[in-house]
Amino acid sequence: MEQVIVDTSVLVSLERDEDRVDALLGEAPGEVAIAAVTVAELVVGGLLASTAHREQRAAFVEGLLERVRIEPYTEAVAREHARLMVAARRSGTPRAAHDLQIAATAAHTGRVVVTHDLAGFRDLPGVDARVA
Repeated sequence: MEQVIVDTSVLVSLERDEDRVDALLGEAPGEVAIAAVTVAELVVGGLLASTAHREQRAAFVEGLLERVRIEPYTEAVAREHARLMVAARRSGTPRAAHDLQIAATAAHTGRVVVTHDLAGFRDLPGVDARVA
């Protein structure tokens, strides 16, 4: 299995299917990771959930974070992020700030971005992305 960075969109879709989470994370420890900014996105989703779902969502996030490698936002990733920001601006294709952080983390660590939103990562130099 190739080393991947899983985008938040994929993780949110897995929330109701523990078997799919197990399939994603269980077979190749260390080969599946998330970017540090994805932690923030997941936690925000939990905090914004309705009262009825907040506890369940928080439990899912905490369980996931215990099992997945979290790639930090380091100075080297920040430099890669800056390079991708410039490339996106020059191309005239707007990109979401968090998508660029995930892309930079993937590029710096040699991982492939796995996402449900390929448009956010398409044509970024040095970034390999595929649909989950």
